[in-house]
Amino acid sequence: MKAMVPALAVAAIFIGGALFLRGPDLDMTFAPLLAEHPVVFTDGTALYVQKYEVTVAEWNACYQARACTQQLRVAGNRTPEEMPATGLSYVDVGEYLAWITATTGHDYRLPSLMEWEYMAAEVLPETPDPIFTDPELTWASAYLMEPQTKRTLRPQGAFDATSAGIVDLNGSVWEWTDDCYAGASEGLVTRNRCPAFFVGGEHIAAMSFLERDPARGGCAVGVPPAHLGMRLVTDTKP
Repeated sequence: MKAMVPALAVAAIFIGGALFLRGPDLDMTFAPLLAEHPVVFTDGTALYVQKYEVTVAEWNACYQARACTQQLRVAGNRTPEEMPATGLSYVDVGEYLAWITATTGHDYRLPSLMEWEYMAAEVLPETPDPIFTDPELTWASAYLMEPQTKRTLRPQGAFDATSAGIVDLNGSVWEWTDDCYAGASEGLVTRNRCPAFFVGGEHIAAMSFLERDPARGGCAVGVPPAHLGMRLVTDTKP
């Protein structure tokens, strides 16, 4: 008589064009800590948002699993658990999303630009009158009026929290969204061919999908952000 071998519940999922096998042994160690309350939109739909930005420790877990290509380090006496992961391109973010979804068995994603602006509205300052009236100098107005102290990278929790419990949306890290910025491109631009994506912070900007360091350039529209990081959202509560 043949021995009965239990079937393994292995699911194949495609994320960003890559194939990942999601097995029965899920690891919730690095499942994101969600804010205390979901963001509820005007149509009644709810979005569950990560309380803090992805940290260096969380990112390096992906690196150690060989699912993310770059290792991140912290400066000075800070710890990886308290510092947000920065220096991330849109491509890097895709690696992390694929890994965390396959590891936890739950679907996480980036917010859309509309979702990001809605969740951050109550902690972002009102747009002041510009210093320069020439449209070509809009970037200069924004840069000169932006508090330079906020461009310093700080530990999680250094900035404000929303009523839903989402922290640091008005901080020094600009967060990638999943909305494409195609500029003056004619015709339909698919996500796989999108040259730049919007990032949310004290102002909205658009960055080249390959850019990790805004200081070197790559900003398609708006003032260059101080740092590029990420925050996860999900449509269903884990």
